[in-house]
Amino acid sequence: MALSKRRRGQVIRGVQYGVLVVVAAAFAVTADWGRIRAAFLDGEVAAGMFPEVITVGLVNTLVYTALGFGFGLVLGLVVALMRLSSVPVYRWLSGLYVEFFRGLPALLVILAIGSGIPLAFPGTQIDRYVSIMLALGIVGSAYMAETIRAGIQAVPKGQVEAARSLGMSQTRAMLWIVVPQAFKIILPPLTNELILLTKDSSLVLFLGSSQLQYELTQFGRTELNQSRSLTPVLVAGICYLIITIPLSYLSRYLERRTGGKKIASPTATEVDTEAVK
Repeated sequence: MALSKRRRGQVIRGVQYGVLVVVAAAFAVTADWGRIRAAFLDGEVAAGMFPEVITVGLVNTLVYTALGFGFGLVLGLVVALMRLSSVPVYRWLSGLYVEFFRGLPALLVILAIGSGIPLAFPGTQIDRYVSIMLALGIVGSAYMAETIRAGIQAVPKGQVEAARSLGMSQTRAMLWIVVPQAFKIILPPLTNELILLTKDSSLVLFLGSSQLQYELTQFGRTELNQSRSLTPVLVAGICYLIITIPLSYLSRYLERRTGGKKIASPTATEVDTEAVK
């Protein structure tokens, strides 16, 4: 007797759940839990990482991410406006910039700025925080520029037309009317970019640093080499999740707040009030 489509789906899901239970049970029976605990859940090693893993590793990761994101957001906005410019040279240069830095691994950019520039220009000294800000900002800006450009293009053209009818220049209308509304649209994807930049900040370990400049990955790696246990890697991973999981929830919250909402074209009075603000 042929099964209905609904019944067939229930049978397939039941088989999948059964296989999952069998695999989990087999793992629980055959696994060497003592060795797993010693490798990943060594309480003594984990306790020895505190409070430095928070006061040094976590704090430095947040600082590096904030520096890179702030610089990248400003640079990305400039590049996005160049992409939308009526001047062909600006469009060509910004397009080349976006394709070039989106195509390069973030590690190469970090090494080029942090180590390559001092080698290429002897005597040039770049502060570590400045080099991290430049490297992470350049990497992030190439992606943020496209996100911002898409957000600007999503703003109804009536916004600009209403602003121009009040005598505002194209540049002023873009900066004071279009860009603020575009940011309401692009907040969720920008939050995702912040998450990616948080993880990319782990690559600064290749620049070398003192112990007080360690970020989470370098802190975990150093503790791993000293303890010969994977517990520091687990602790560092949990610290990353402390940052990224709230950002993921924030991104979904912003998507619910902004998703599906259309921005109505303002009246002349509304545009004039917004411009004054």
